[in-house]
Amino acid sequence: MRLFRVLLTLVFFSAVAAPQLALAGKTNNFYGEVVHVSTENVKVYDPKAKQTLSFVLTPKFDQLFSADGKTTYQMKQLKHGQYVRVVYDQKLLGVRHADKIYILNNANMKTGKQIPSHIH
Repeated sequence: MRLFRVLLTLVFFSAVAAPQLALAGKTNNFYGEVVHVSTENVKVYDPKAKQTLSFVLTPKFDQLFSADGKTTYQMKQLKHGQYVRVVYDQKLLGVRHADKIYILNNANMKTGKQIPSHIH
């Protein structure tokens, strides 16, 4: 009887964990402008899709790079309005977690005010 309970528990947890593990391996990219930066998260607005996403950062997040990936930056150098690429996944309960952030060149973006005033 005890062995049955253990097996039943293992089956239950594997059924719950399997979908999360399948999502854990998938990484995504999101391009846009930084609208909020804090020690815990970064919020990015994509003017093309008119979509804003928020990404959780780990306490010692240090994966901030130049567009070519050769130069690293400190988080204090990430500012509002910078165009970035966020590489992220959704491991834990579907929360978007930033793995890397690349600071990109704004040359490929239109000039003028790009972030709608209601986003600030």
